[in-house]
Amino acid sequence: MFVADLPELPCRLAAADPGWNETTDVLVVGSGVAGLTAALHLREQGLHVTVVTKVNIDDGSTRWAQGGIAAVLDPLDTPAAHANDTEIAGVGLCDPAAVRVLVEEGPARVRELIRLGASFDRHADGSLMLTREGGHRADRIVHAGGDATGAEVQRALHEAVHRDPWIRLVEHALVLDLLRAPDGRACGITLHVLGEGSEDGVGAILARAVVLATGGMGQIYSSTTNPSVSTGDGVALALRAGALVSDVEFVQFHPTSFVTASVNSVQRPLISEALRGEGAHLVDESGTRFMVGQHELAELAPRDVVAKGIHRVLLETGADHVYLDARHLGREFLEQRFPTIVASTRAAGVDPATELIPVAPAAHYASGGVRTDLAGRTSIPGLYACGEVACTGVHGANRLASNSLLEGLVFAKRIADDIARELPAQADPAPAEPGPGWVVPAAVRPELQRTMTRGAGVLRSADSLSATAKELARLAEQRDTPRNAAWEATNLLTVATVLVAAARTRRETRGCHWREDFPGAEDEWRGHLLHTLDRQARLTQSFEEMA
Repeated sequence: MFVADLPELPCRLAAADPGWNETTDVLVVGSGVAGLTAALHLREQGLHVTVVTKVNIDDGSTRWAQGGIAAVLDPLDTPAAHANDTEIAGVGLCDPAAVRVLVEEGPARVRELIRLGASFDRHADGSLMLTREGGHRADRIVHAGGDATGAEVQRALHEAVHRDPWIRLVEHALVLDLLRAPDGRACGITLHVLGEGSEDGVGAILARAVVLATGGMGQIYSSTTNPSVSTGDGVALALRAGALVSDVEFVQFHPTSFVTASVNSVQRPLISEALRGEGAHLVDESGTRFMVGQHELAELAPRDVVAKGIHRVLLETGADHVYLDARHLGREFLEQRFPTIVASTRAAGVDPATELIPVAPAAHYASGGVRTDLAGRTSIPGLYACGEVACTGVHGANRLASNSLLEGLVFAKRIADDIARELPAQADPAPAEPGPGWVVPAAVRPELQRTMTRGAGVLRSADSLSATAKELARLAEQRDTPRNAAWEATNLLTVATVLVAAARTRRETRGCHWREDFPGAEDEWRGHLLHTLDRQARLTQSFEEMA
């Protein structure tokens, strides 16, 4: 179906013609767990790899991951049990084949990461410590540094990449648009590099295959656990190139971001759900555990259930937060198991050993993204996607806790294997197809974030989404000169527009998509909303029923 009342979106970003170019075998865009893992596996296949990242190599979302990696490493656990928990959390929209790949190949990928140098927490006998998080019915979460798993994973991958002289790293480079060969195959990207010398400014990197690993889009909201670089660049690029995107309405709100007056930025500190896995409780202002009775797992229910439970309390009380009570766990345990959380909350004036921690939901993870198959292939030949930018089918309507790092590890390996099997010769890019190219001012970013939070956040309705769509259309009418902040704002506008279109169409409540005017999940909506952008800047939408 054609969505008629949407603003025009750019088919390309306004930018100068490339002033320089270089060539590589495979180009990886993004330097988190997905991108770096893909680069390392591609090198195992003997390919030359260039990794492009927007700021510094460690500035993406991976290093912020606190909880851990979910994988079946306990002999008493099974991949079937992990798959069952994943599919329950996904509320009927997970692809069973993709889930099977995730849970069956995941343990081997975690062991590879350990061999690479990642150091996970262990018991005195040397066995891995395993804990539990929301939605899991077994202890299967490996962690590092107590609550610093992402930082350790990023460290190990970063060091491995730097040890390989055939992986070229280009930092401070914002990807702009995809280049395509005359036969339609992806053959490189245009990008803007902030640097000195011949690579300063807009250029092009040609490649025989392109892997998007650009992360999420949390910055479309006023409060998110995502870093400032999470502006949906990969999804926006894919849309402009004509690729299919799927399930973008399913943005997971982490139930427990830290609410404090001393944190004024859009990015909120995360209070890992592993804290609830160790026994912390959610309470309201009166000290009542409000999740008890709402779900069999109470505070350890899937994230969408807990976020909705918190939001109901906030609507009833008018407060901007509830509380996480970890005092009964004891000072010594908290400092040893959760040193990062304890340090960050104490720096803000809250001691979790003696005080309640104020928390509220914040945008955390995009379960949808660029549509891929089990090999990470998108609808454009030669273009792959991996990690949060991708929609592999494993998350459905709501991602299970600690499956995100695992997905990056598993599908990065599958992408590398697929590329190595059939890598074509380098092709020259075809002339750019006609279509509108422009950017909006950077100043629309805070306006867009407020608009999306108000009308397309945790709770949505036909009225709120209609108002949001109108405001996005107003913002889309503005124009500016090309520069990094404007390109990012345009990417945010693009992904926000598609999200609102999908959310308006999906007239049900499922997973992390909550429509107050359609409170139940309906069988007729058990499927996926797919979007593409054509060369006339028209956004088309279709529905694919589950098999």
